[in-house]
Amino acid sequence: MKSIDQFVEGLCRLSEPDFGLERVTAYLAENPVAPESLRPYLLYTPTHYTRNLIYKCDLFELMVVCWEVGQFSRIHNHQGQSCWMAVPIGRLAVQNYELVRLDPKSNYCELREANRVIMDPQHPSCVEPGMPIHSVLNLAEYGQRAASLHVYSHPYDHCLVYSLESNSYCDVPLFYDSEYGRPTPQTLG
Repeated sequence: MKSIDQFVEGLCRLSEPDFGLERVTAYLAENPVAPESLRPYLLYTPTHYTRNLIYKCDLFELMVVCWEVGQFSRIHNHQGQSCWMAVPIGRLAVQNYELVRLDPKSNYCELREANRVIMDPQHPSCVEPGMPIHSVLNLAEYGQRAASLHVYSHPYDHCLVYSLESNSYCDVPLFYDSEYGRPTPQTLG
């Protein structure tokens, strides 16, 4: 197992042409991260999952997302950026969705549930380019906290969030709950 620092160093050694779906997917599978090395970046809250920045450069950003039991993300996309995920702590489900219809004039959309992927320490995953809309869930039946590593290439600061209830979507800004092991001002309240 690699420490998180060794994991970052390895990612930094990948050139931009090598930073593709297959190569980074293989890197995550071949380089599991030791959970104890994540300790400085783990921030759990009872109100929402937290996004905690570990490293950021022009090519990629790496964060650990902390999930209490039963927490889940809203259905979202990644604005065309590549995304890889590993779960050094716990287990998570990724529910993928197919886009059936979208009307940008009215922000109307229709989604259909597609496949579901289970991630745990032995099974990293990536966002499928042909099906980039998904939700990440720490299902109550898993009965434990989880922490997932997310590699985004390139970094981005907003995404589309979709509502099944209202068949609509909107652009939402993103923020970090902590950066480099320190809570951000909005987290401190």
